[in-house]
Amino acid sequence: MLMRFILLLLLGYIGFRIIKGFLAAREKPEIPAATGTETFQDPVCGVYVTADDAVIGRIEEKKIYFCSRACLEKYREQLDQP
Repeated sequence: MLMRFILLLLLGYIGFRIIKGFLAAREKPEIPAATGTETFQDPVCGVYVTADDAVIGRIEEKKIYFCSRACLEKYREQLDQP
């Protein structure tokens, strides 16, 4: 009789852990909030960069953000073409 009771407790515990595992798997992980860092699109290649990572060019007192110095130079070459 005691063995049946212990066996039922063990089976109940195992069943509880299995059900708890399935329910925990369904919970969606919390997604961290966006940092609010503004991104800019490179007008030459279309890559998005942050102000910290960008190469900044000034064209007619306007800031334009580039992913690399090569893209900045390509942009200036395009402006110089007639």
